Amino acid sequence: MDRNHLGAFLRARRAGLTPQDVDMASHGTRRVTGLRREEVAVLAGVNADYYTRLEQGRERNPSPQVLDALARALRLDGDARTHLFRLAGSSPGTPRTLHTAAAVSPALRQLMDGYPHTPAFVLGRTLDILAANTLADALFTPFDPADNLARMIFLDPAGRHFYTDWERAAQAAVANLHESAGLDPDSPRLHRLVSELTRHSTEFSRLWKAHHVRGKSRDAKNLNHPETGPLNLTYQAFDVRDAPGQQLIIYHAEPASPSARALSLLGSLHATQHHTRTQPPTPGRDHPQPR
Repeated sequence: MDRNHLGAFLRARRAGLTPQDVDMASHGTRRVTGLRREEVAVLAGVNADYYTRLEQGRERNPSPQVLDALARALRLDGDARTHLFRLAGSSPGTPRTLHTAAAVSPALRQLMDGYPHTPAFVLGRTLDILAANTLADALFTPFDPADNLARMIFLDPAGRHFYTDWERAAQAAVANLHESAGLDPDSPRLHRLVSELTRHSTEFSRLWKAHHVRGKSRDAKNLNHPETGPLNLTYQAFDVRDAPGQQLIIYHAEPASPSARALSLLGSLHATQHHTRTQPPTPGRDHPQPR
């Protein structure tokens, strides 16, 4: 990962815009992808040399007013603007936090178990699945292991079949990791994960360089489970206040919909399989020999 986090973000977002995107006339032969540094400086109302120093990491303490101007110039949405402020160490009211706690409290586990008809699980800031209820375990059975959403999407072959719109799921996962980088840029866990995904997935590397940022809140999930077929779900994300960095994710199907029936079937199948595995052998019946 680039240690000049602010500069890398500014370069990537500048490269993602054209003069037409910002209602600016284009002059001469363009040797760079996207906007020139001078053009961003003009749009933001700052000195071109000062903006160059920001990108190069020679200036690391822009004022909130400059950050606001850059956010407008680069057409940043709410999540991306907050990310910009965090990278500059100037995020109002949301300081960088320490690494996510890996332990999920017994009370939160009990709460998840109280949702037997809908998948519920806890994510860490780097998309590690820290705990899950029974139906979430059943939902993620195509993955081995079901331990990290980003790794499941990019490195597990099941991801291409499980996520109906794989590209959208991939973009969201990378955007979530970039938000994590803004909150805890020196996280060893994040660095290890990004390094692993970059080595083994060209798609991840491509998306990571784009520096799109997005937090989890509420969205649709279109999945395809091998045991039940299509699942059209929505999810809600809730911050765990007593464990900063953890989020409780709850998937939901429209009541009485085909997806609700499919979730119910999935829960029944998983419960039956678990019951079969835990039953003692019946006397006189043949059983497979241990390998």
